[in-house]
Amino acid sequence: MSATYGHLARMRRSWYERHPQSRRSLDHPVISVGNLSVGGSGKTPVVATLARLLLAMGERPAILTRGYARRRGADGVVVVSDGQRIKEPVDVSGDEPQMLARELPGVPVLVCPDRYLAGRLAERQMRCSVLLLDDGFQHLPLGRSADIVLLPVSDLDDAVLPSGRLREPLDSASSADCLLVPGSDEDVARVQATFDRMPVFRVTHHYDAPRTLDGATPPGTRVVAVAGIARPGRFFDALRVRGYDVARELRFPDHHWFTRDDLDRIAAVARETRADFTVATAKDAVRLPAGHGWSVLPMQAVIEPADRFAAWLRDRL
Repeated sequence: MSATYGHLARMRRSWYERHPQSRRSLDHPVISVGNLSVGGSGKTPVVATLARLLLAMGERPAILTRGYARRRGADGVVVVSDGQRIKEPVDVSGDEPQMLARELPGVPVLVCPDRYLAGRLAERQMRCSVLLLDDGFQHLPLGRSADIVLLPVSDLDDAVLPSGRLREPLDSASSADCLLVPGSDEDVARVQATFDRMPVFRVTHHYDAPRTLDGATPPGTRVVAVAGIARPGRFFDALRVRGYDVARELRFPDHHWFTRDDLDRIAAVARETRADFTVATAKDAVRLPAGHGWSVLPMQAVIEPADRFAAWLRDRL
């Protein structure tokens, strides 16, 4: 089954590469950020980092995303943020678009399965000069100026669905313009050896101290940590590295919508463990009801070497 799935995925990509005229093109550069595997690989923080870099270069970026796991669907393009204000709640936007809109003032965020339609709106109504395509490597109908692929070293030893987690065979990464490798210098070196003619950069994740939603520093160091993301281990580890005593790790499925029973259970655990406060990821925080009183662990993706990557990105525009 995996061989069949991989063969079909390879045929689909090959067809688009042999028929570039079948792709619709926007008027401005499109930078796609994607990956090969299912589940979280850190694409959204990288998109946020790229948006900040583009703003610093004097560009006006917009983010185009599918809006996975929305609670309420909507026809056409959903403008989560027009760059001036947030226009839609999280159940309409989805959690990751909402998080991006809150973290990136000045950057329009648009949700639509048809990223070409969303891009046209961003170009014509919001005067955007660069379009960032979130989770776009498999969105082949839209042309792009560059494909950036996150490739954890674990992908090198993985298999295609359903036996493994890869959506495409590993050699599909050769179609990218550069690879971003989360992890150590050794991980980067191993990926570089596999794709020896590809620009490869390292991604690290930098965490600040937890803060309340109004920006204050919560008192104490004993915490209950709550995560509804695909790979929560880094979040729990980051708290411990910063010196926090994680009294309990509470794990929920990716994109989990917290119910009243969930919140009551979490509050009971916090009382039972005598935690000073409860802390969540930024992605989880947008799915929590107002006034929940929790704290958030801020995180940013850093691409290294920074100067070399900025030069590479500028050349793609």
